[in-house]
Amino acid sequence: MPHLRLAAAQLNTVVGDLSGNVERILGALEAAEAAGADICVVPELAIPGYPPEDLLLKPGFVADNVVALEKVAAATTGQCAIVVGFVGAAPGGAGLANAAAVCAGGRVAGVYRKRFLPNYGVFDEQRWFIPSHEPPALFGVAGAWVGVSICEDVWFDDGPVAHAGRAGADVVVNLNASPFNRGRRLERLEMLRGRVAEAGCAIAYVNQVGGQDELVFDGDSLVVGADGTLVASGAQFATDLVVVDLPVGPHRPHAVTELLPRIVVSEPRRGERPALAPAPLRPALSDHAEVYAALVLGTRDYLRKNGFSEAVIGLSGGIDSSLVAAIAVDAIGAERVHGLSMPSRYSSDGSRHDAGLLAERLGIDLKVVPIEEAHVAFASMLAPVLGREPSGLTDENLQSRLRGVLLMAVSNAKGWIVLTTGNKSEMATGYSTLYGDSAGGFAVIKDVPKTLVYDLCRHRNTQAVLEGLPGPIPDAVLDKPPSAELRPDQRDDQSLPPYEELDPVLQGYVERDLTAADLVAEGFDPAMVDRVVRLVDGAEYKRRQMPPGVRITTKAFGKDRRMPITNRYRSSALEESAGG
Repeated sequence: MPHLRLAAAQLNTVVGDLSGNVERILGALEAAEAAGADICVVPELAIPGYPPEDLLLKPGFVADNVVALEKVAAATTGQCAIVVGFVGAAPGGAGLANAAAVCAGGRVAGVYRKRFLPNYGVFDEQRWFIPSHEPPALFGVAGAWVGVSICEDVWFDDGPVAHAGRAGADVVVNLNASPFNRGRRLERLEMLRGRVAEAGCAIAYVNQVGGQDELVFDGDSLVVGADGTLVASGAQFATDLVVVDLPVGPHRPHAVTELLPRIVVSEPRRGERPALAPAPLRPALSDHAEVYAALVLGTRDYLRKNGFSEAVIGLSGGIDSSLVAAIAVDAIGAERVHGLSMPSRYSSDGSRHDAGLLAERLGIDLKVVPIEEAHVAFASMLAPVLGREPSGLTDENLQSRLRGVLLMAVSNAKGWIVLTTGNKSEMATGYSTLYGDSAGGFAVIKDVPKTLVYDLCRHRNTQAVLEGLPGPIPDAVLDKPPSAELRPDQRDDQSLPPYEELDPVLQGYVERDLTAADLVAEGFDPAMVDRVVRLVDGAEYKRRQMPPGVRITTKAFGKDRRMPITNRYRSSALEESAGG
């Protein structure tokens, strides 16, 4: 049976790096040619990088992106065509389109423009692009008919993919920049199988990989055959080139019922080509493994793409800083990660020991800088202003801010980025200190609830044991009650509900946008709901000042959740539960 050899190239592009992205694209094209591929497909907006955001408001940037596309097209002198994402002109020339160019024979043979523009969650495409309403073309590649679509287009029933299928496409390629969140792989696969059943042809879903600010793209490209079988998959959280042979010709289950424009791009292949090994079909990572991999990749790419080679972390001996340190080591290497232990008069001997043991097991250097002298000095300086030495919350936050000052001083002197250690539960409730533990350049676990922090630490330890190494995170860190250690005998559950009770409420209120009344209706305690909702609403001003961090849930603080700081809407759980 005739077949089309398709190469799906998962690329880690860099936003704005036009020349670098062209090199990455041409590298993929060269590898695809070497594998005897008829067509190479790269991700959405691969030339400018995704998402380019307000770079698109600069006409010079858009013009340069077109010049970069022409360089890619000029390189298609072999037998392999390429489909590449770029920023093009909208139909009629008014405005911009999220577009894909089909290039072969040294030229751009045709252009597809995205029809459905996402404008929810982290997406704002309607801010920059105009949706296309023109009929999509089918492209003749090596004797097969190929339909093209871009990301959101594949999620719609009776959309561009269905039209291409009814017009006789043998395969539809879908260029993606689809960010990771927990559970996303299964959702994609189920959607693709439904779309294949509708279109009656194979679909190659080609996804971007890498970190971009808060977003992480997981790759995991999927090729689903015309019968709904998963034929091949790309690596998760790594660049990859997946090459697969797809049957073409009179095997379609559906009759051709629709006419679309047809553009012949390349003729059937001439001569022999290398035999193809079976397409890779990788088992999906477990939930905790993929979340951990996302955090590592997001941290690595944020540092690398922004010019940081080393990082410093405040190591308290607690669970959060332990996880951040482990992620940082896995992201950039132990020799590039530095710990700073800053004990106060309230720091326990156990926590100091745990910080030292963690650093030893991870192989990172650890400097100890006690803050007692500075604490005393600042207290005496503030006494005349306050009428007494600081106490209570003022004194607790003072200690945290002293640590922030030390970390930022090291950052200034060494050029190391400060990785903050706050988790999503703390950030949601405002259980952090502005300009203290929140001070830094990147918040690695800002979207990780506290209960998941424990799960990820256990996962990391288990992986170490499987490799014949001791788990880097000491058992004492996992077993002791969480505490900021800013006053005698302090525990987190004195200020917050227990995390196993808190996190489900936060998930409902923050990620599912439930009101307090909705949460009570689901069975949560009204008094606790009311308390948590007030904490979350009152901390909005703090969150606006937090550094970016890796997004791993369906709704993270930052691009996802955009609540007003000045906001008087309240839905009281206590009033609703009393029928008021």
